Amino acid sequence: MNSQNPIRVDEDAVNASSVNPFYFAAWRWHFYAGLYVIPFFIMLAITGLGMLWIGYIDGRDGEHIAVVPQEAALSISAQSDAALASIPGGTLKQYIAPRSDDLAAIFRIDIDGDAKMVVVDPYTAEVLDTFSRRAGWYDFMDNLHSDIMIGFVGDRMIEIAASLGMVLVVTGLYMWWPRGEGGWRKALIPSLGRGRTLWKSLHGTVGIWISVFLVFFLISGLAWTGIWGSKMTQSWSQFPAEKWDNVPLSDQTHASLNHDRKEVPWALELTPLPASGSMAGVAVLESGTVLDINTMDMLARKIGFEGRYQMNLPKGETGVWTFSRDSMNSDSTSPTADRTVHVDQYTGKILADARYEDYSWAGKAMAVGIALHMGLLGLWSVLANTVFCLAVLFLSISSLVLWWKRRPSRAGRIGAPPAPANMPLWQGAVLVGAAISIAFPLAGITLVSVLALDYLILSRISFLKRALS
Repeated sequence: MNSQNPIRVDEDAVNASSVNPFYFAAWRWHFYAGLYVIPFFIMLAITGLGMLWIGYIDGRDGEHIAVVPQEAALSISAQSDAALASIPGGTLKQYIAPRSDDLAAIFRIDIDGDAKMVVVDPYTAEVLDTFSRRAGWYDFMDNLHSDIMIGFVGDRMIEIAASLGMVLVVTGLYMWWPRGEGGWRKALIPSLGRGRTLWKSLHGTVGIWISVFLVFFLISGLAWTGIWGSKMTQSWSQFPAEKWDNVPLSDQTHASLNHDRKEVPWALELTPLPASGSMAGVAVLESGTVLDINTMDMLARKIGFEGRYQMNLPKGETGVWTFSRDSMNSDSTSPTADRTVHVDQYTGKILADARYEDYSWAGKAMAVGIALHMGLLGLWSVLANTVFCLAVLFLSISSLVLWWKRRPSRAGRIGAPPAPANMPLWQGAVLVGAAISIAFPLAGITLVSVLALDYLILSRISFLKRALS
């Protein structure tokens, strides 16, 4: 080792590299991927924790506001009239039924391009609160979590971070996989010690324990991103509108029902909406029934929508009444009960009824995955996700501590793990990198770009080569 530029390297790494130089190669990639990923992981864990507990305690749209139950609730039209009266000139867009008898009803009223949420006591029609949608602390956290509040660019940056997170998992598992004395006991149970030895043991042990869960969270999160999600996975996993035989389809997709954030089930977003104005559909109501919001609520209850559900009013001449219940919107704690029904606004006939069992395997996986990812399956899932977020924060912080404890004493160098002198197992590294690149395109583009940058520029400029050593 060069005495003028000492680099502190732990003995386990040296021992491993003497047997398999691939260890140092994995460590080096782990280090460089972490440089980009760690700030995003810290942000995602903190905002995830915020959304978990805000959603569980206060709700996202005022749905946890309590009321005093009385003998009978007023009609939905009386409640909606009170909501409209509180926003002069507004247009009623959505009704969210209360989950239980002691909770308020919510109405969405749009005015001048802004969506207002009006909280109404269903027994007295008293307006309890009014606020702009997407303006609370939950939504602030959600915007950071989704795209760092900078839209397209932020979405791609987070997708790169999540994709490179897979590199961290693969290289981390390889580095911490049991070798020599101690075996799995050493890998799964932290070794007591001091200084960097203790931090390394804790980092590796926590990492190996949560690795499977981290892969799950990365993949379920990637499914919402712009390339891996919508361009690859989601596009070929959508609910086929052809299942709705002889039903006219609109030129609008289900995604048009979203308002800024994701509200429509993942499996339906790209599926065209049915269109009103034909004699198609299944008749459930008696002929001559007045088709208003009260009738639609009665119809929703009649066909099985219990407790909390959401009703979207028709948009335009071909729009439909839409009833939906899905765990992603906290309507229930069971993703397998997800259901979306569309009703012709002129005839009251049911045009389409999409349920969880109708989804593709990917749609079913995402329905369950989103509920688990967001901690929407009850208190146990909130607590489990809290532990996971804290573990991710610990991994991120402990990695910084480990770097600090082995940083070069000479200024101007970041202290990257040294590259192995020879790589007899380079074919394996190429295969792993290729597999990750094919599965996650942005990770592949990033890896190829970094390799090209390193080979063409960084390795040829002496001061940059020294700084990155």
